[in-house]
Amino acid sequence: MEEFLNLSGFVRELRTIPWWQVTIELLLIGLVVFWTIRFLRGTRGARLLKGIAVVLISLYIIVRLLGTQFGLQRIEFLYREFLYFAAFAVTVVFQPELRRALMRLGETRLFRSWSQQFDEEIDALIESATFCSRRKIGSLVAIERDTPLSGLAEESKGTRLNAEISAALLNTIFFPNTELHDLGVIISQGRVAYAGVQFPMAEGGELERELGARHRAAVGLSQETDAVVLVVSEETGDISIAERGRLIRKLTAEGLRGLLAELLGRRDITPVRRAA
Repeated sequence: MEEFLNLSGFVRELRTIPWWQVTIELLLIGLVVFWTIRFLRGTRGARLLKGIAVVLISLYIIVRLLGTQFGLQRIEFLYREFLYFAAFAVTVVFQPELRRALMRLGETRLFRSWSQQFDEEIDALIESATFCSRRKIGSLVAIERDTPLSGLAEESKGTRLNAEISAALLNTIFFPNTELHDLGVIISQGRVAYAGVQFPMAEGGELERELGARHRAAVGLSQETDAVVLVVSEETGDISIAERGRLIRKLTAEGLRGLLAELLGRRDITPVRRAA
């Protein structure tokens, strides 16, 4: 044990383990974790599952090294039994997330073609945002990227539309006193997939006090998924984009066009100019 506590002694002990065996084990563990997180990405429990995976893997590596070097077979046996229990517990606790993830198999897009259709979609989003901004009509639109959002829509019992995207449709949805105007819309594969979807809220302390529920929902969804979320303020008419947990505010129509093209994958554009 004294040799183990000595750093140089510990390094020498590690060298006694075949490097190819350690490399293969770590690669297999990494691949399993990567595929699992990728499979569950976009579900509400993904963050917690990541933390659990990091803890279990770290403990496995430590127990594996100690057990090999010091003959701690009992600890290795107990930890294997603990892993069986942990796997069962995770299956039970994350059952809703696992179910939604299984339902989403095959939904992830491998690529998206940038054609005239894409430009028409951008035009529709900008036209609708401008319409709502001028009339101070609140709107909230999430544009799906790699992370499918159908699980969130089903969880919040959103209304499935699967309609062609157009400014007229979006304006109708968000017009005051209509049935779906208070919640969010999900754009998936160039179509209005769902309306009336409740997005997860960001913590109040992370945003400026004057920002309301729509902005918190936009930032909250962008924190949990890779969606690009377009939001128009009902109070000020300001147009904003939430992406990766950050909120870009007070965009002009020109700035919105460039930013959407940039975030959704277009690279043949001029630099984005944002309003002050």
